[in-house]
Amino acid sequence: MAHLDDLRALLDADRWIERVIAQREHLPELEELSTLEGELRALLAALHEAESAAEPVRHAYVSAQATAGKHLERARDLERALAASTGSARELGAMQHELEQVRARAGAAEDEELDSLLALEPLEQTIAAIKQRAQPGVARRGELQTSVAQLRQSLDEEITALRATRDELAHRLAAPWRQRYETARERAGTSGAARVDAGRCDGCRIALSPLDLDRFKHLAEGEVMDCPECGRLLLP
Repeated sequence: MAHLDDLRALLDADRWIERVIAQREHLPELEELSTLEGELRALLAALHEAESAAEPVRHAYVSAQATAGKHLERARDLERALAASTGSARELGAMQHELEQVRARAGAAEDEELDSLLALEPLEQTIAAIKQRAQPGVARRGELQTSVAQLRQSLDEEITALRATRDELAHRLAAPWRQRYETARERAGTSGAARVDAGRCDGCRIALSPLDLDRFKHLAEGEVMDCPECGRLLLP
């Protein structure tokens, strides 16, 4: 019967579209990309943690460096003033006392600067190591994103062509049969028909009861029955 052949052709067309859509959404590249992005997010979190730990140490280092520089500059000024001074012994003594104090503060600031630098170095090394580990992943992510975009574009074009062919097949089908098929398709969410395979509807994969299976086997020529579970048209 012509309408049965047309229904089979429409079923095959819808299933082929399903397969291509599934392929589009389950590309191996997508799985790799998802795994890679998870790894990069973990590295980014580690980088933020390392940078957060390094920031106060870096600030302390810069602050100590600036303080030491300020005291050293003041010490040089005092040394020049002492060398050129013709003031009284009292004035010279006061300047000498201040110089000693400034040198002591400069030394303390330099000690703090060194301590901060020693604490900062391993943190900076950790940050650099994380960035180095992330670089290949970032490059690979770009490659995968490009590959996924190209594959999806190709599959979208294929789906568009398959749907055009499918529409032609649907319009070839007599209106009453087309209506039954489309109604079943809307209900099932995919194809509107199915075949019986080993006593099961190959759409929903539910086994037909003995009574329904017997009814299916004894359909009049050209007739179809609905799957009792999913509502698809069961094609003989």
